[in-house]
Amino acid sequence: MSMEDCNGRLHPQALEGLRLFNAGHYFEAHEALEEAWLKEKGAARDLYRGILQAAVVYLHVTRANYAGALKVYGRSQKWLTKWPDVCRGVQVGKLRYDLDKVLTEVRNLGPEQLSQFDGSLLKPITYEDGHA
Repeated sequence: MSMEDCNGRLHPQALEGLRLFNAGHYFEAHEALEEAWLKEKGAARDLYRGILQAAVVYLHVTRANYAGALKVYGRSQKWLTKWPDVCRGVQVGKLRYDLDKVLTEVRNLGPEQLSQFDGSLLKPITYEDGHA
């Protein structure tokens, strides 16, 4: 993706999705980000898609769904790896790093012990809502 794709503001529903994500409301964050993804016509729609997949990873982790967390993590990487570390004010590089740490712990615990996951590893997304 080009830096030009990263200029501009986040869609209002993407902002709502980020707020919900950071409040730990991962299902609702997914829904808001999906709405932003569906309404966005430019390349940024893939950024929203990657972030909404991250919300689903966190949701699966909180529900101790090992297979779901692994599967959706792979999808999230497809959409997040092509973006620069900062895009539309979102710290995408930090999100990728945080997701990697989560998946390392998920794999270390395995399906039988995932319910013991340390929720403090589910980090908020850092972003600036006034990015232009």
